[in-house]
Amino acid sequence: MTTNDQRPTTNKVIVAIDGPSGVGKSTVSKLVARALDVPHIDTGAMYRAVGLAAKRAGIGTRDATALERLASNARIELVPGDPPRVLLDGEDVTALIRTPEISMAASDVSAVPGVRRVLVRLQQELGHHSGGVLEGRDIGTKVFPETPHKFFLTARPEVRARRRTNELLAKGEAADYGSVLADCIARDVQDSTRQDSPLTCDSSYRVVDTSDLTIPEVVERIVAAVSP
Repeated sequence: MTTNDQRPTTNKVIVAIDGPSGVGKSTVSKLVARALDVPHIDTGAMYRAVGLAAKRAGIGTRDATALERLASNARIELVPGDPPRVLLDGEDVTALIRTPEISMAASDVSAVPGVRRVLVRLQQELGHHSGGVLEGRDIGTKVFPETPHKFFLTARPEVRARRRTNELLAKGEAADYGSVLADCIARDVQDSTRQDSPLTCDSSYRVVDTSDLTIPEVVERIVAAVSP
């Protein structure tokens, strides 16, 4: 697995942004990275790409041995830009990895210890090389537990489901609010109860409830907390 975003920098600040799906982690992380002038390391896209690859290869998302091999052999590239792109073995899969089906597949494969070991090692290499903003579910607890810059984003489930529904509709995809809400709740349970690196918020995090905040307001709070 490789990435095209390996810019050397003297600023090794690492910002961990964790939280459940639908709280705006990806959007916020990109904007925080831009404000701090460090790379955005899209860890969620890595797991989504592995989930898509598994679906295409007909590998069950519980087949730990095959999934670890798949993650080790997959060539995943994070291409910076506006918008950034995700390549899987040379193919642009940026849009393909953002469907509800692949979202659940990503949650499944992220629960496989072997897959996590492969991807976490690469995330750590990128972060130590150039610093960065990383978002996920265990960045502050497992990937970079030593960073002092940890933020846990949350929002009411109905708010998250509405945001996701609107996002899908804006892309021209069919979306039913009730189904999206059910998927959101199901993924919360799955992510919080998995054996390996469950979604966890401990006292080392600053909690930011995004339910009634705009994206710029969330970004401003995080940047102000990180900046000296």
